[in-house]
Amino acid sequence: MENQFFVQKNQNSPLVIDGHSDLLSDVQIQREKGRRKVIETDYYERLAAGGVNIIVAALYVDSSFLPEMGLRKALGQISYLYEEVQESPEKLMICYNGEDMERAKQMGKIGFLLAIEGAEPIGTDLSLLRVFYELGVRNLGLVWSRRNAVGDGSFFQPIREGRKGGITSFGVKVIEEAEKLGITIDVSHLNDEGFWDVMEISKKPIIASHSNARSLCSTMRNLTDEQILAIASKNGVIGVNAASLLVADEDTNCNIEYLINHVDHLVKVAGIQHVGIGLDLCEGLIKYMSPADLANIPRKPFDVISGHQEIPLFIEGLIDRGYKGNEIEALLGGNFLRIFKG
Repeated sequence: MENQFFVQKNQNSPLVIDGHSDLLSDVQIQREKGRRKVIETDYYERLAAGGVNIIVAALYVDSSFLPEMGLRKALGQISYLYEEVQESPEKLMICYNGEDMERAKQMGKIGFLLAIEGAEPIGTDLSLLRVFYELGVRNLGLVWSRRNAVGDGSFFQPIREGRKGGITSFGVKVIEEAEKLGITIDVSHLNDEGFWDVMEISKKPIIASHSNARSLCSTMRNLTDEQILAIASKNGVIGVNAASLLVADEDTNCNIEYLINHVDHLVKVAGIQHVGIGLDLCEGLIKYMSPADLANIPRKPFDVISGHQEIPLFIEGLIDRGYKGNEIEALLGGNFLRIFKG
């Protein structure tokens, strides 16, 4: 099947959903500097070139703002996204469910579905979860790679720490309330102890929006084969992550081919219906790093895909590996669509 079929934005092309993006962090910084139409100006062309229809946009709060500013920063990102959509109504829209995702594609717009990456914005106030739901949040990453009131995160590299914990008593209430509201639970960034707690507590399909296979790259941020099978057993989806730290243990192996190795492994273990893309492209945020931080980046490039415009190269790689049209459609967005249609 011709690659062009997959990247043309028309009624016949497949729905492409990136299950995780931190672009709202950039949007927030830029708008607070006085800029407008940040997504249309800085992101739209690359998203369109990659055939992307939907971005699951994470509300992420940097540790430097916690705990005092967590709620304010998250609400600010939501407000800015709504302003961006209002400024670019012909190109962008907000999605609240899978049906809206399909509508965005039909209208030729790029849709944004909100997610929380780390439950710090709700603090210990369970009632705030409904507030975020009413504002459009439909995916909840319980933790980032740090501890919060819900549970413990998994670190990218081993660090000196005390005894790890699983999901807290408050975290149990958060999971139950989220599923009652219709918010999907996301286990990316969660430690192993918390992961298995979620498997026992959750009653609905869960996702790992941006995680790879630990057997191919040993960071704790990735999933063991047992965890991959557990997600599949709940009819969930795992989104492959393009961050080089999660793709390979060696710099020389950080490229799209090795990312597709993760697709192959996840498909082999879980089945084609449980794999998607959650690219987590962060190159756009590196401009905010200090020279000292830049010098300490363990991998260059940071992402094995330099931007959404390179998704066609990823698709070509899938075709070369023998994936068929319906399988590629499922990987690019069909599987995540199933989750968000409920």
